[in-house]
Amino acid sequence: MTISTGAPVVVGVDGSAAALDAVRVAAREADHRRRPLRIVHAFTWPFIGATVGAAPFAPPIDGLREQAETFVTEAVAEAGKVSPEVAVAATVVDGAAVPALLAESRDAALVVLGHRGLGGLAGLLIGSVTVQVSARAQCPVLVVRGEPRADGPVVVGVDGSDLSTEAVGFAFEEAAHRGTSLVAVHAWLDPVAVLPGDVLPVTADVAALAEDEERVLAESVAGWAERYPDVPVRRTLVHGSPAQALVEESRDAQLVVVGAHGRGALGGLLLGSVSHAVLHHAHSPLAIVRRARS
Repeated sequence: MTISTGAPVVVGVDGSAAALDAVRVAAREADHRRRPLRIVHAFTWPFIGATVGAAPFAPPIDGLREQAETFVTEAVAEAGKVSPEVAVAATVVDGAAVPALLAESRDAALVVLGHRGLGGLAGLLIGSVTVQVSARAQCPVLVVRGEPRADGPVVVGVDGSDLSTEAVGFAFEEAAHRGTSLVAVHAWLDPVAVLPGDVLPVTADVAALAEDEERVLAESVAGWAERYPDVPVRRTLVHGSPAQALVEESRDAQLVVVGAHGRGALGGLLLGSVSHAVLHHAHSPLAIVRRARS
């Protein structure tokens, strides 16, 4: 039976190996979510050459368009190998990748991206398109690093915020369909002065602080654990850097899940400092959750 209902899983492709890795993951995600898959390639040449024209030895515009069509044709074939029951639509859209994928995210259940495409610079850990889409998409974004491992838990960062609750729910769903356990990580730091004149206690009751943070962690996963009783849960409380704790847990994880912003995020940042750091340094695929799409 062909799977073709609900908001699609969208994957961006550019002809790179990283994009084909993302297509395979996206096809599996569409399969388990029982949603269609939509493959998108952004064709930028008409805009790049609009004012200056093509370079003297550049391939003709028709040849570039044909190459773009080849990218999506290869991606469709790859998706069919992985999940033949999933309905697949593919399109080449004129314009830059970031606005094209952000527009797709408005009606998507999930956007899947490779960690770096053909336009990525060798010195960058994550491509600029991936960073910008992860920060601004209107649905969760899954960033793929190669072929994901089939063992290990799903790890989720918890901070007690509303967006963290969305991330925990997403992580439980992923753990359930993967048939694996979930590790909920909550890291806390000692209080620091933020504004001039802030008064901090001379001594901190570390045990009391740890007890409060443990309560935040327990309450954040309790409701979801009841909804997914077959998912084993391990709660991990860390006195230290949240980003460092999640990066360390990612070494053995199938997937790490974080909210786009947490309690410590600054309003001027597109991504919270923790999610930004984990995006660049995680050893596993990473899902960044802004809000869930029904």
